[in-house]
Amino acid sequence: MNKRELTQFVAKTTKLSETQAGKTINAVLEGIKKALGKGESVSLVGFGSFGVRKRAARSGRNPRTGKPLKIPAAKVPVFRPGKGLKEVAKGKSGK
Repeated sequence: MNKRELTQFVAKTTKLSETQAGKTINAVLEGIKKALGKGESVSLVGFGSFGVRKRAARSGRNPRTGKPLKIPAAKVPVFRPGKGLKEVAKGKSGK
């Protein structure tokens, strides 16, 4: 499912227009991005949690040349699925 299909699903489920559903989805995604940008986490009970994790600096290799290089430390977004989402993915729940 891509964003357009998700927008159509939300519009059909909530009886909103596709434009309104698209704006709603964009607002939710923007809220998640802003929270992560501040270093906060976002927890959606039954779905999962979004957060930011620090990745330590490490050494790697250039795949073309094979030369070693240093990969700097970085902050990366992470998603941890909740129990309900894990069960649906395993096929244990039809919700």
